[in-house]
Amino acid sequence: MAYDGFMVSASVKEFRKYLCGGKLSKIIQPERDEIQLLIRRQKESFRLQISVNPSLPLCCITEEGKPAPAIAPGFCMSLRKQIGNGTIVSIHQPGKSLSEEGLERIIVLEIECFDELGDRARRYLVTELMGKYSNLILLREDLTILDAIRRISASQSSVREVLPNRSYFIPSQAGKENPLSLTENGLSELLLREELPLYQALYRSLTGFSPLSSQELCFRANLDPDLPASAQSGEKLPLLYRKLREALTQDPDPCLLYQGRGRDSEAKDFSALYLFSYEGRASDPEKDPAPGKESFRLERVESVSALIRRFYSEKDRQSRIRQKSGDLRKLLTTLLERSAKKLSLQEKQLKDTEGRERYRVYGELLHTYGYSLKGGETELRCENFYDGKEISVPLRSDLTASENAQRYFEKYDKQKRTEQKLSAQLQESRNELLHLQSILSALELSEGEAELQEIRQEMEDYGFLRKSPGKKKLRESEKAKPLRFLSSDGYELYVGRNNYQNEKLSFQLADGGDLWFHVKNSPGSHVIARTGGKSLEELPDRLFLEAASLAAFYSSRRKEQKVEVDYTFRKELKRVPGAAPGFVIYHSNYSLSVMPERRLEELSS
Repeated sequence: MAYDGFMVSASVKEFRKYLCGGKLSKIIQPERDEIQLLIRRQKESFRLQISVNPSLPLCCITEEGKPAPAIAPGFCMSLRKQIGNGTIVSIHQPGKSLSEEGLERIIVLEIECFDELGDRARRYLVTELMGKYSNLILLREDLTILDAIRRISASQSSVREVLPNRSYFIPSQAGKENPLSLTENGLSELLLREELPLYQALYRSLTGFSPLSSQELCFRANLDPDLPASAQSGEKLPLLYRKLREALTQDPDPCLLYQGRGRDSEAKDFSALYLFSYEGRASDPEKDPAPGKESFRLERVESVSALIRRFYSEKDRQSRIRQKSGDLRKLLTTLLERSAKKLSLQEKQLKDTEGRERYRVYGELLHTYGYSLKGGETELRCENFYDGKEISVPLRSDLTASENAQRYFEKYDKQKRTEQKLSAQLQESRNELLHLQSILSALELSEGEAELQEIRQEMEDYGFLRKSPGKKKLRESEKAKPLRFLSSDGYELYVGRNNYQNEKLSFQLADGGDLWFHVKNSPGSHVIARTGGKSLEELPDRLFLEAASLAAFYSSRRKEQKVEVDYTFRKELKRVPGAAPGFVIYHSNYSLSVMPERRLEELSS
């Protein structure tokens, strides 16, 4: 993701507009690696959120307040003591040092406050947004460290200690140049020495650049980003410098880059620069891209902070769901492997019983021709009266013909009993495997805590998970609701999120004349289209496509280009005796192939 120097530069411009001159009226530390500053400026209040979480570092203005812990952490107490009620006098983005303007991923808040003796003092709150090296550091006026949200000792890093009373410096960027200190000719000379593709040469030679911003500036300068920098035209390279300056002086034009189809495409990246380089690759969300072609969509956002909030809130939500569902996913994976292995062994055992008829034939032939044996033979060669061909019957030489026949009849009876028992077990194992696959599919599609709770409840109800002692069943108000949509022609569409919801939709909510959709031969959601009693001929074709697309999207095959979906009237459905909830059979249906997507807007339940 492109939390690069351009994004930080755009954030600084926004902070200067709203926060400079503001007073720090409240400081809280809701998380171990996050603080919130409440800043009052004239008659307005702003909340600045700073997170140095290694996976989701950010610094933005937010409207969402978080509760303060009962006992403030040590770093929060240091901030309150040193800069509480202080005034933000300047905000800037440094280069190789704090005094130099540049494009480092660092935001410096200069704060005027009073020290312990009541004298005016300056403090610097430095936010380093550098991935896993992100940190939040409070400095004195002489740039020595007062405290840090993440203290780093010499044993943790040989490059830089971040401890009280140590001198602060910006870590070296491995020979990268500050693009703001370069002249037009200096940038051209630097790039012409590089053998790498131009866009790689940019972000490896200059601070603040990411692959995304490098490719965008190459596009704006009409330069081939994949052509080696040394092979670029010396006459065109100065235009790259001018486009860089232009991008930094103009107002930010933040945008989100979505990848995928329709309104449910995933936010892939974000940028403070509008990505004109993706306009040609972006697709109309209302049209289907060519099969196999990557689909992108750009969306402008009103402000840099709003951009960061939208992108990171979605990533944070997905991250929380993955963490909370991790134990269930691990357990389901183990159960699926075990169930698949058990099914494979049972199928092998059943296959071994397929030859049992020959034992019965051997026994009958021995009863018929055994009189000809004198004893001690290892085989009996005779005519098989079932097909008229000669056959060889293996014998144990220490047994009589009657005893050999009895041995074959016993083998036949044993394998017959095994076949009967295995047939029932096989059906149970197949049902169990399908049930587990359907639960895993629901888990992959889950989007909230309530859905995870329902999945956990189902696993407990069917013995896949041990019930917690004293735990009560979910109340109806605690359960997630089925998704509800309105088709383009005004028909209601309902989508089940798990097996319990599928069962409820199909056998309680739906009428016999409503349409039922489900992806063919794979786990997925039941989709109900309320028809109002209309016949197939009276319903618009678009309804079938939209409902089938939802069924394909909310299934285990949502990432495929084309998916076959079955549909029929609800009255054709029958429950599978003894099967898990949501499992149905039907004998009369239609099918169509659609692209998995969700174009319709979800309605509130």
